[in-house]
Amino acid sequence: MPIGTLIKTIQDIMRKDVGVDGDAQRISQMVWLLFLKIFDDKEQEWKLTQKAYKSPLQTRFQWSNWAADAEGITGEELIDFVNNELFPALKKLATTAGVNEQGKVVGSVFEDAYNYMKSGTLLRQVINTIQQDVDFNSSSDRHLFNDIYEKILSDLQSAGNAGEYYTPRAVTQFMVDIINPQLGEKILDPACGTGGFLTCAIGHLDTQIKTAKDRETLQETIYGVEKKPLPHMLALTNMMLHGIDVPTNIKHDNTLSRPLKDYSPKDRVDIVITNPPFGGMEEDGIENNFPKKYQTRETADLFMALIMHLLKHDTGRAAVVLPDGFLFGEGVKTNLKKELIEEFNLHTIVRLPKGVFSPYTGINTNILFFTKGDKTKDVWFFEHPYPEGYKSYSRSKPLTIGEFDLEKKWWNKRKVTEHAWKVSVKEIEARNYNLDFKNPHQVEVNHGDPEELMQEYEAIVKDMNATRDALKKELMQALGGGK
Repeated sequence: MPIGTLIKTIQDIMRKDVGVDGDAQRISQMVWLLFLKIFDDKEQEWKLTQKAYKSPLQTRFQWSNWAADAEGITGEELIDFVNNELFPALKKLATTAGVNEQGKVVGSVFEDAYNYMKSGTLLRQVINTIQQDVDFNSSSDRHLFNDIYEKILSDLQSAGNAGEYYTPRAVTQFMVDIINPQLGEKILDPACGTGGFLTCAIGHLDTQIKTAKDRETLQETIYGVEKKPLPHMLALTNMMLHGIDVPTNIKHDNTLSRPLKDYSPKDRVDIVITNPPFGGMEEDGIENNFPKKYQTRETADLFMALIMHLLKHDTGRAAVVLPDGFLFGEGVKTNLKKELIEEFNLHTIVRLPKGVFSPYTGINTNILFFTKGDKTKDVWFFEHPYPEGYKSYSRSKPLTIGEFDLEKKWWNKRKVTEHAWKVSVKEIEARNYNLDFKNPHQVEVNHGDPEELMQEYEAIVKDMNATRDALKKELMQALGGGK
């Protein structure tokens, strides 16, 4: 069955259920079911490849025992089993001592999951559709799962405030390409959403994997944290689809809730690549986890303080999406930018045009690239232009990875162009660390003095009225003359 059809079939069945309200709930319901199917298929593989593999699930809670049989339990019996037996057992895995790594992953997926469906008959139809159409252990179907996942993500984009955890694929790919992670480097996204940056990084590292030991190294060096349940569930599933079989390093937590002083050298990372939530406010008290100079309730600023703290000295590097407000903002933002200039090499700011995050936000955004350990001497700015004929981006005309070829060609042979310019630290200091530098090569259109323009407009209107009156007079005369 084609992907679009499979997802549509599942969603159409769910729409008949009185318990499922809206896209976000439908997606959440679909994801925990898909997760259990994927996990069951993985378990069949682990039983063959791992000598002493033992499932963390009791036999009756394994998908193949309660869901796989198309003629299995249904109706009230199925709902009762899912709500009162399956869910409590899976949730309990999150806190059970001695459970294996696989069990911890299942527990963290179901910690905040919920069965919204009220009809056991409809739930059975959904389960049968998933069971008969996808086998994760078949290589063609494994590829299919990625497509299913992409379709779910694109549906999620139109469900409520998906923009909170969605970054356009072209942006994530460009940032990873430039950061160029190497196998063995510890990579963190402290606000990982559905895992877009991390899966891009995994794709980049896949070409470097030659042995089973390399695969283990990859598993051990990919880290993410997401505080909202649905994107976290999606991130875990996404990791499993991309070869991270036991994604225990993808935590369900708020990274900002841990005091900065509690991070030790072993917590430091080589790479941070992220699009932290901006425009939001943290709950009261979170700011107390940070030193006085960083204390604010603004989410993006706190994330910047955390990122700067977590990078390893000399080797640490980061790519971070931030709004224009960070560039020109004052107070805590000034403190952060001063430190960024004095203790980091903020070497490049890519200024993205309006509409990149459309329709979620119209806010102008930038990608800041910096390394820890060197002082900044100059900051290069690169203004990303629209493609020919575009005035903005939209869902039907999104930003594409090919557009970033401009930046990639320029990156290692930096010179001033119509899109690129350089600003010295002295200039930045003179402006009290305001980084909102406009492109000096852009020809500004001078529309003239408003008062003069108004006078011109009034004169044009007067002329138009006079012409209209003259035409009207001639027409009346002509009509009168024709009688």
